[in-house]
Amino acid sequence: MIYLDNAATSYPKPPQVIEAVVRCLSEQGANPGRGAYPMALAASRVIFEAREAIAELIGASDAADVVFTLNATDGLNLALKGLLSPGDHAIASAVEHNAVLRPLSALAGRGVAVETARCAHDGTIDLDHLEALIRPNTRLIVTLHASNVLGTLLPAAEIAALAKRHGVLYVLDAAQTAGSISLDVGELGADVVVFSGHKGMLGPMGTGAAWISPRVEVRELRQGGTGGESERTEQPSTRPDRYESGTLNTPGIAGLGAAARFILEQGVAAISEREATLAQRLLAGLVSVPGVTVYGPPPGSPRVPVISINVAGMDAHELAFLLDKEHGIAARSGLHCAPSAHAVAGTLETGALRFGVGFFNTEDEIDCALSAVAAIAEDAGRRIG
Repeated sequence: MIYLDNAATSYPKPPQVIEAVVRCLSEQGANPGRGAYPMALAASRVIFEAREAIAELIGASDAADVVFTLNATDGLNLALKGLLSPGDHAIASAVEHNAVLRPLSALAGRGVAVETARCAHDGTIDLDHLEALIRPNTRLIVTLHASNVLGTLLPAAEIAALAKRHGVLYVLDAAQTAGSISLDVGELGADVVVFSGHKGMLGPMGTGAAWISPRVEVRELRQGGTGGESERTEQPSTRPDRYESGTLNTPGIAGLGAAARFILEQGVAAISEREATLAQRLLAGLVSVPGVTVYGPPPGSPRVPVISINVAGMDAHELAFLLDKEHGIAARSGLHCAPSAHAVAGTLETGALRFGVGFFNTEDEIDCALSAVAAIAEDAGRRIG
């Protein structure tokens, strides 16, 4: 199999990640923060070291501001529902994932006003329109860092600066960029940065993290046991305990910590360069295939390694089926949990076929994918010709 669905979840994982998960289950299987015997302390150390590695990776000055979550969706629910109240106003971009759209929809039913900033056909955001939407009661702006459909990079630092000028909070969904694009939370200027562990971070599914600025007070979504201040019925206010009630996914976090250390060793710049080179190779080839429509920024423009296409005369699901069955290529078709982005691209009714390039892909795999799409498109062209 040629795996080109890394935008959904990365595969394969670095061997260090698998080893860390197995070691945790076999040697560090006690409950972290709940005991003073050696195995419990070893489990606590796993959590501590993973948090420190992630803090180093994203430039966080205090690892206590890094909160472990189930995934990016969990982190976004924490940020949006922990910051917005009835009467508040929130602004999102027009290319958001359902991880943002659905929590905002739920909040709109509770009295939060929500508006959408325009995006161009290729996913680039209209910053003037975004700024014009700000009201006196605007509480926050939330955008993704990169579109999981179009590959478009949004100018996060510019949006953060705009928000700051107006005294508005900025929540950044970095699910498609963490691990692949340099993320320095100090330089970005966002107030909350959320990401999953299983995509560019190269970690296990069911893991993620949220960095919450020390300047920001976010209401926790859950209360319960944290291993500390157990004599109190109130939830602890200290970080990260406030946001991590219940037993953590220690094996998953062990794998995520190993993944973060792997990325630090490789260097985010090197990972980004490799993925960009492969993605541009794929993009340049796809735009030259007759009958293929490519969405998002044109070749040479900054983007993440996510490329969506359609083939004339063919349903996107049929294209995915043929790539799999005839060429052994795994890619994802449909709306990718981002109908808003597809509406912007003009593919809401049809969906699209998405390639997600990852660090472990090769040039040969990219060339095989190009040959496969060309062959399928040629056959489709004959059918409709």
